[in-house]
Amino acid sequence: MLLEPQELILLCLGFFSIALLYSSVGFGGGSSYLAILTLVFSSFFDIRTTALLCNLVVVSGSCFLYYKRGFMDFKKFIPFVITSIPLAFLGASFRLKENIFFIILGAALIISALALVVQTITLPTKEEIKRKYPPYLTYLLGGGIGLLSGLVGIGGGIFLAPVLNHMRWEKSIKIAALASFFILVNSVSGIAGLVSNGTFQMPFWEGLALLVSVLIGGQLGIRISLSKLTGRGIKLTTAILVFMVGIRVLMVNGLQISI
Repeated sequence: MLLEPQELILLCLGFFSIALLYSSVGFGGGSSYLAILTLVFSSFFDIRTTALLCNLVVVSGSCFLYYKRGFMDFKKFIPFVITSIPLAFLGASFRLKENIFFIILGAALIISALALVVQTITLPTKEEIKRKYPPYLTYLLGGGIGLLSGLVGIGGGIFLAPVLNHMRWEKSIKIAALASFFILVNSVSGIAGLVSNGTFQMPFWEGLALLVSVLIGGQLGIRISLSKLTGRGIKLTTAILVFMVGIRVLMVNGLQISI
């Protein structure tokens, strides 16, 4: 094992909490998994693989429950994933230099955190009137976020959902369902890219423990969400966490600047 039992227990508790919080607002938690794993794993191939698998476990359960409740509008969701799947695969296939990977990761974490803060503070509590957009925009959004997701090793929902909320694309519950579905397909595509490139690797016992932790946390979180618990405070809290660790990853791991 790479970690001592006490360290692994603390890591599992952290991943359980992240899955609980993120799944309650429609996300998989990939950004925070990545941020924490950069502090405990030395190989960024281990980091990317573990984060994607944890994402996949969390959002698979979320998608199932959203589908049972009738929130999965596949006709509106498909345009996003048609372009995101191949570009997520392409992004995951790139063999990035380690410092370049961490620079992209840190910048992505910071941007997603700021987007979440703005979304949480500026959007009113009540539902807004939906707006209509040209179909090509959904293809462009899906492709761009899919490529970024594959590069940094997350599903991309944390980037997509704030954008769609600002656009007033749909009701918040359907945006959350789309985020889960988007993360699901991009995580599968990203994993396929890692496998094809020979960079799919994960420490077995640590990975297994983390997958079980996020499975339990994710199932609890999505059930809390569907019981109408507000996600505004949760999103703000997770945004602060992602922002702080994103700064550290960018400065220390990417730019090699001591802070």
